[in-house]
Amino acid sequence: MPTVSVANAKSHLSELIAKSSFGHERFIITRRNKPVAALVSLADLQIIEQHEERQGLMSVAGTWPDFEEVSSSLEDLHSLRKPGGSGRDVSL
Repeated sequence: MPTVSVANAKSHLSELIAKSSFGHERFIITRRNKPVAALVSLADLQIIEQHEERQGLMSVAGTWPDFEEVSSSLEDLHSLRKPGGSGRDVSL
């Protein structure tokens, strides 16, 4: 992904937006050569948000310190929910 400094992004914002919107290009915005933001098309943002929604609690649990057991339990649940899975017995 190409990088663009904040100063360059400010002076060429319309051009970058056009490239992002119509050319589906993505840009990393940098400040002092460190990435601080990204410019993506609205369609790409929607894809990113849908991915985050699908991950839900599973993605959050992985970021909590000392919660490996929660993450592995959620992975087990995810595999049980797959189409064609046998699920688990919940009868009393």
